[in-house]
Amino acid sequence: MSDSYAHRHGLTFLGAGIGLRREFYETLPRTERTLDWVEIVPENFLSLGGRSQRALEACAERWRVLPHGVGLNIGGPDPLDEDYVTRLAALTRRLDAPFFSDHLCYSRLGGVVLHDLLPLPFHEEAVEHVVPRVREVMDRVGRPFLLENPSYYARMPGGTLDEATFLRRVAEEADCGLLLDVNNVYVNAQNHGYEPRAFVDALPLERVVQIHLAGHERRPEVVIDTHGGPVCDEVWSLYRYVLARTGPVSTLIEWDQSIPSLEAVLDEADRAREDLREAAR
Repeated sequence: MSDSYAHRHGLTFLGAGIGLRREFYETLPRTERTLDWVEIVPENFLSLGGRSQRALEACAERWRVLPHGVGLNIGGPDPLDEDYVTRLAALTRRLDAPFFSDHLCYSRLGGVVLHDLLPLPFHEEAVEHVVPRVREVMDRVGRPFLLENPSYYARMPGGTLDEATFLRRVAEEADCGLLLDVNNVYVNAQNHGYEPRAFVDALPLERVVQIHLAGHERRPEVVIDTHGGPVCDEVWSLYRYVLARTGPVSTLIEWDQSIPSLEAVLDEADRAREDLREAAR
């Protein structure tokens, strides 16, 4: 897309990546398997020194490393955490990351960390609250910023917009990019009764710079976004549907629970890379 957010900001396609997790601190920097880039949860790397920093530095010598945070609390009522944003900016610049990302949610309330990524109400007031906070973070970090569509299990009261319209309004008014979590689209569609492809079609796909793929757990009454298994066939199919509309988009395999061998996660990245090649054709 010549008029896409990525094109306007000079962001190049990265390929298929995986997350740097504690279980891979020793093995990932030494792998001989094909890997295009690495993502980190910056909260685990904001202090200098130690085993985590050695692993990060070793990966940064080989691959592009991108921060994907969980602690920004972009939608919460509390003021932005000045110290956190300052340290995030320093880490992003140290890595020379072309962009950084977090979730369109809230994770702190009254100074209390909630240890979860909770959904915002889909209404005008939430858009008006989030947009200037996104602009402030982008200004302070000095890099393009992506917001991820989170999974959620209850609709917050007071909503007047549908989810896709809410995402569009925030992204367009803040002029930020989107990190499209395809697994979250599928999980939310199953739990809230909408058609996932129609949801994708309603998004500003020209703003999608990155994609996440992950596993989930299906229970009798609900589908849980666990990141605890391989990507299922339905999510792979939805991923290919997205790529048919966007072209190749930098894609990450998320595996955060019941983490298997590094080889198993790289196998998933290989599958994503083949779909990306097919989309490029």
